[in-house]
Amino acid sequence: MNMKSGDIAVLSIDMFETGNHLFWMDRLDGIPGKYPLLEHPHRQTFYTLLCMENTAGNVVIDGVGIRVDRPKIICVKPGSIFSMDVNSGASGTIICFTEDFFSLRYNNNALFHFSFMNQEHNNDVSLEESKCAEWKLLCGYMLQEFISRQKNVDSILRSFLNILLCNLDRQFNPAPLNERKHNKEEKIRQFQSLLDEHFVKHKTPSFYAEQLNITTNYMNKICRKYKGVSSGELIRKRVTIEAQRLLHYSARSVAEISIELEFESVSYFVTFFKKNTGVTPESFRKHHQ
Repeated sequence: MNMKSGDIAVLSIDMFETGNHLFWMDRLDGIPGKYPLLEHPHRQTFYTLLCMENTAGNVVIDGVGIRVDRPKIICVKPGSIFSMDVNSGASGTIICFTEDFFSLRYNNNALFHFSFMNQEHNNDVSLEESKCAEWKLLCGYMLQEFISRQKNVDSILRSFLNILLCNLDRQFNPAPLNERKHNKEEKIRQFQSLLDEHFVKHKTPSFYAEQLNITTNYMNKICRKYKGVSSGELIRKRVTIEAQRLLHYSARSVAEISIELEFESVSYFVTFFKKNTGVTPESFRKHHQ
């Protein structure tokens, strides 16, 4: 469902009215009726894991549709524009958590260590029958803990969440986690985290290199090695994605979007957008309506 509005709704975990702004989970059945806002395009300030078992419908993340016709795990990252349209009798689990919740036990960059969480475009993983049964069992134990609200429940939930994410990472990338960890990759993760936070105000590689205490040349070198493009290209890509989101999901004018993204002028924004997408902002909006 495509809903144009002046502003895109930004939802936090408080929307579930549990009093917990860091973590929430439930069974999928009946979710569309309980929380209709999820059916409309919106941003979330938290991560969502949709553990689909027997479901029919469609999930859209940043304009890309994911058909739900078999068991799979779908990950929605903070800041993405997301909507879901699944049947009311869907079976599975929805798990919502913030980075802060996970970091209360694990170090602040732990989520970036998971390959699945660190991908820009891969948002879903299909599950074989045996894996689906394993996820169902783990999610069931996790939900029991969440509902019980017994002593140390948050610590137990974080441990369960870590197990789920490790299993998801194995499914997505079978290479052992400790073989993929080293300083250069960590710098890339830190760069991407800084980029999400500062891309509006800072669009040059030198700012991020300074924050990471490395040279711009070195940052370009590791970006090309692990991402296949320069740091400048990653910055331009992040700005372009945000511009596309605003053009597709909001009714702001091109001029208003250029101001929001802090371009020097509308003409510069139009030139930037066309250079990075091949079309003008107006053409992009018209094509994606």
